[in-house]
Amino acid sequence: MKNPQSKKTTKNWTIKDSNDYYNIDKWGHKYFCINDQGNISVASAENSNKKIDLYQLIQEIKSRKVNPPLIIRFNDILKDRIKDLNNSFEKAITTYSYKNVYQGVFPIKCNQQKNLVEKIIKYGSEWNFGLEVGSKSELIIGLSNLKNENSLLICNGYKDNNYIEMAILARKLGKKPIIVIEQREEVKRIIEVAKKLGSTPLIGIRSKLSSKSIGRWSKSVGEKSKFGLSAPEIMLTIQDLKKVDLLKELKLLHFHIGSQISDIKIIKDALQEASQIFVELAKLGAPMEFLDVGGGLGIDYDGSKTSSDNSTNYSLQNYANDVVATIKDSCDQNNVKHPVIITESGRSITSHCSVLIFNILGKSNENYKIDVSELIESSLIIKNLIETLNQLKLSSEKDLDLAKIIELWNDAKKFKEDSFNGFRLGFASLQERALAEKIHWACAKEIANIIEIEGIEHSDLKDINKILASTYYANFSIFQSTPDTWAINQVFPIIPIHRHKEKPLINATFADLTCDSDGKLNSFINNGNIKTLLKLHELIDNQEYYIGIFLAGAYQEALGNLHNLFGNTNIIHIDINQNNSYKISDMIKEDSKTDVLKVFDYKSDDLVEMIRLKIESAISNGTLTIEESQKLLAQIETSLRNSTYLSS
Repeated sequence: MKNPQSKKTTKNWTIKDSNDYYNIDKWGHKYFCINDQGNISVASAENSNKKIDLYQLIQEIKSRKVNPPLIIRFNDILKDRIKDLNNSFEKAITTYSYKNVYQGVFPIKCNQQKNLVEKIIKYGSEWNFGLEVGSKSELIIGLSNLKNENSLLICNGYKDNNYIEMAILARKLGKKPIIVIEQREEVKRIIEVAKKLGSTPLIGIRSKLSSKSIGRWSKSVGEKSKFGLSAPEIMLTIQDLKKVDLLKELKLLHFHIGSQISDIKIIKDALQEASQIFVELAKLGAPMEFLDVGGGLGIDYDGSKTSSDNSTNYSLQNYANDVVATIKDSCDQNNVKHPVIITESGRSITSHCSVLIFNILGKSNENYKIDVSELIESSLIIKNLIETLNQLKLSSEKDLDLAKIIELWNDAKKFKEDSFNGFRLGFASLQERALAEKIHWACAKEIANIIEIEGIEHSDLKDINKILASTYYANFSIFQSTPDTWAINQVFPIIPIHRHKEKPLINATFADLTCDSDGKLNSFINNGNIKTLLKLHELIDNQEYYIGIFLAGAYQEALGNLHNLFGNTNIIHIDINQNNSYKISDMIKEDSKTDVLKVFDYKSDDLVEMIRLKIESAISNGTLTIEESQKLLAQIETSLRNSTYLSS
């Protein structure tokens, strides 16, 4: 099988070829594309004149002495995502003559960063956009930051008396907190606290649905899910609330079917079941006003528009239409008032606005260049490998004989294995083993050249690229900046942010700065599938090579950890202006080594003093000069003030 794109030479490689290879036109939505300079361009919205060259932006940020790795947040994209979500529901409400409104909330757990949460509240205020919280700390953020009295504060998560008291008393601050009952034990606590305070809460119930989910979070829903009440528990709760005259405060039904739901059918099934529960609660006497359909609204990471884990087979408008139409049908059939529709969409709001940029520090190279002097007095195995290599070179000069090339490749692998076995048993030297590896790589390189020129794809030769693949050493920590790639095999779009007029020739994977063998990126998007290698450009001496990880604004920062004591990166908030200009609205400084050490109870002054005492002993023993000691202390003190990452 032939791959037409393989025949593209470096000279006739175009921006369209880069677009096709990296799929940016598919996953980039309306925000990301390749501009005429071959750099990634970022737009604030569809058909907008507000665009910026990402590569030039990084260069200018570096001139401010702010270095990668860093997160760039585009405020305009965040604003546009909130606008799109609300406009989609407004359009659906009009289309289906729905007799109520949409009022979304942002789940803080998706990204708790102060600057981002503040901007979501600001941009969403026009639509009374609120917050969903799942802990007392998040509740405090919500209480302090929500200024719009019409915005909702959905209170989920485990709740003790303190949590419930704060939520109930917040009503007296003019807030609209709704305490969602997620476990039966919470009913008793809510009743006791309400009685103690002499104040009534706004109450919701989270239901466990029988509807099935799909994807990575499918096991988090259903009858055995962590949160929610079963049908019998809901009935008991109704009875308990009625006894203490709190049923009149039950206003909301909530459900959740997981995150990144890729198939719209799953959403429809859950909506039908939840809508029926909603109307039944209304029939039982609860004055139901809100239906919270939870999260799950996915984004198309790979651009395939399929039901794969990394995509969605529906658009934002499809989603809004199905939510509105399904709820309306159930309510109309049962003569129940249409509720305010709530979503807890976090991923779809924040994913696109953040881009992680890192630079490449170097790469590994397989050495397949053979010195003639190495071939003197070679063993039979080495001679066989050399003969195989020579035949491959002849094959590349003649008409292609694919069967012969496959045969020679199998021979090369067998001879290399013979060499390794001989070494293990003591019959071959380390020098002979090293030579066998080099010739084997040279055979692979020769075949790779033929494959590239002829555009061949064959299952018997699929291991060639893996053998020759390079490792690009990346200046960031996966565990800090993209933990989901390690934890749940999440695949993000990863591409160079420049040089897209050049053909990428190197098959590669990425290794991060940590000492963990799992600190690598080797899964990349491929039109609905996953590939293990990504084509990158050859590194150029004294020139930085920048890579961007896109659509990574959801969950990554909240889940990031300090593995190997690599801390938070620089975070830059950008407002895009007209004509490729911009304004830095916020700059959050990266963690220094002192900052990170402090988290683990190390005091920098104490560490420096302990090292100083060792230095004094070394000076006394004559193993260190005073001049050397001054240099060492200066390096340590400077390093403690600086970034945890490597300087380029």
